[in-house]
Amino acid sequence: MFYPGIYILCSNSKMKNKSKKIALPDGSRLRLGIVVSKYHEDITGRLLDGALETLYSCGVKKNNIYVLPVPGSFEIPFGCLSLLKKNKYDALVTLGCVIKGQTDHNHYIASTVLEGIMNLSLNYNVPISLGVITVNNMAQAKVRSTGSENKGKDAALAAVSMALVG
Repeated sequence: MFYPGIYILCSNSKMKNKSKKIALPDGSRLRLGIVVSKYHEDITGRLLDGALETLYSCGVKKNNIYVLPVPGSFEIPFGCLSLLKKNKYDALVTLGCVIKGQTDHNHYIASTVLEGIMNLSLNYNVPISLGVITVNNMAQAKVRSTGSENKGKDAALAAVSMALVG
């Protein structure tokens, strides 16, 4: 996979008994914010762990990452706005979990959050990656927040990659 900018070579843990190297974007000069929902903290905590692991693998320095916890996914856009107004970030990562319930509540929350994130990204000209998972049940949430399926990792990699585009 191609990512713009300078590269760091690392081992691909998905490759069995092979030492093939993959290129990760070099985030060593980047400053990133992470807005993470505390609702479903067992899931979002794993998403956060995956995001941090990826950021460190890309060379982002620990003191250049700010984590802002918010109550739920609905509050993520406001958390992003707060970070964008106060500090200069090269990109933001959003992490949350919306699980389908007995009503259509999940659709309204998810679409509102996604629209808010996109509007902020375009209005502030700062990449905001999407790590808010939308699932039908807790089992799906656990799968999408662990191991190689961890969507926090994907969101972090997207944020670093997009920060290097601008």
